[in-house]
Amino acid sequence: MAGTTVRDDGLVEKAFTVSVAAEDGFTPGSAGYERALRFVRETMGQSKIEVFRGLLGDEGRAVAANARFEEAYGDLVRAGHVQPIPGAEAAIRSLRGLGLSIALTTGFARPTQDAILEALGWRSLVDLALCPSDVPRGRPYPDMVLAAVLRLGVTDVRSVVVAGDTPSDIYSGLRAGAGIVAGVLTGLSDLEAFSAAGATHVLASVNELPGLLRAMSPRAA
Repeated sequence: MAGTTVRDDGLVEKAFTVSVAAEDGFTPGSAGYERALRFVRETMGQSKIEVFRGLLGDEGRAVAANARFEEAYGDLVRAGHVQPIPGAEAAIRSLRGLGLSIALTTGFARPTQDAILEALGWRSLVDLALCPSDVPRGRPYPDMVLAAVLRLGVTDVRSVVVAGDTPSDIYSGLRAGAGIVAGVLTGLSDLEAFSAAGATHVLASVNELPGLLRAMSPRAA
């Protein structure tokens, strides 16, 4: 969601700064904080609790930091700081017009995902919304994609299209066997990162996805 269909505008990093404020060695501006921020950027798209586990190396501290993160991000959402990627809603409607079912996946916890959907009025726009707690493992594992396949009654994983703004999205889609796994350049990742991850396509934005599918399947037009 964030970076692919939802504008982030630095909200993840703002919430991260709040979440680690109570941790020794992570004062904003310190070397420890900068190293941690690089780790957060490198693991963008992954389950946030897993990011904190990798960063802090202690389950209790990770759980507490993740709770602070989700609360801080939720506060930003409720304060009106979340907006859709330009053209994302129209793209989703176009994809539905092509007969596709739409699933949104995220590395956020359920309350944060729900807050975003409510803020954007997207509850009825999509068929399914999944978060890491819905499956055994979050990204970069294929679990959320495969859960969507099962819940939406998809009969062939090769007909699945995955689009995301991080290499973790690409790994997840490829491991699930999706036929199209596209990177979008509206997040922090660039063409080189998507190519290295094995993306089948790289798009400037998710709003290019309907056109790609029409071009690949003329009968869909």
